[in-house]
Amino acid sequence: MAGPTLRDVARRANVSIRTVSNVVNGYAPVSDELRTRVQAVLDELGYRPNLIARNLRQGRTGMIALVVPELDVPYFAELAREVITAARAHDYVVMIDQTDGDAEHERALLGRDSRAAMFDGLLLSPLTITAKELRERGNRVPIVLLGEHIFNGSFHHVAIDNVAAAFDATSHLLDLGRTRVAAIGDQPYATGETAQLRTIGYRQAHARRGLPVVDELVVPTARFHRRLGAEAMDRLLALPEPPDAVFCYNDLLALGAIRALTRAGVRVPDDVAVVGVDDIEEGQYSTPSLTTVAPDKAAIAHTAVDTLLSAINGTATSSAAEVVVPHRMIVRESTTG
Repeated sequence: MAGPTLRDVARRANVSIRTVSNVVNGYAPVSDELRTRVQAVLDELGYRPNLIARNLRQGRTGMIALVVPELDVPYFAELAREVITAARAHDYVVMIDQTDGDAEHERALLGRDSRAAMFDGLLLSPLTITAKELRERGNRVPIVLLGEHIFNGSFHHVAIDNVAAAFDATSHLLDLGRTRVAAIGDQPYATGETAQLRTIGYRQAHARRGLPVVDELVVPTARFHRRLGAEAMDRLLALPEPPDAVFCYNDLLALGAIRALTRAGVRVPDDVAVVGVDDIEEGQYSTPSLTTVAPDKAAIAHTAVDTLLSAINGTATSSAAEVVVPHRMIVRESTTG
């Protein structure tokens, strides 16, 4: 049985079909009294708009894409869930893809014949593409950038303050009285901007207290994966004077580090305290549970989706919005027992 139509609602509310359409689609101003009356009938009859027909009329697909480097990194999976929730509130469907952090995969999204043109807009967490490449892209699909790749305010961009996050994590360890705080995850090359910002925060926390940074305690990793965290921790444990605390640049590195410490018979946090970043769910249930810097993933998702939809609808207040989303320290067993 077919559902109620705009004509049915108009007849019941004693208004024109155009008025009902304006209420449903928000096309034109409608008085509060009239909007309330029409909405009551919409609710009474259980009217649901035909989204496919609406999108066709507007030249839209009703879909946005979320493109991240690695779907099997829990942070991106948890962020994707929040993005889907935020988009659903606006009747948008989210398609998800990954680039593997590969430059060619990222650049392929920018071409005139790119699959990105299938969508009304794109949420992109890039690692390699430059601001110049974005400005000169062949398609004009609205884009909001996620993550910490630096674009100097040239595009819509939503991220946390990585320097401040790393400063807070390192300060937490130093304030516990730890004297040899290591860092796992530095990436001193062009695509490692997130890691570089976290290294700056790590160094600033030491400088604020007049403490030197011991270079051998800063261990780079090619990616932010568990195995690499464990390997870096093994390297640190092999030093003549191992660290008594470790700031890991994400939770996966931290979980790998904890595994290496446990395997070596080193107690966490008694002998070595460990902090991560991302507040992934796995860290709540690790042994010990993981102290972490928690970005507000829901705020990142809602801000990014709202910004993208404003760009799609032509209602964005500026051509570039740089939004910094809050973070907080969550102290658990890996630093305080």
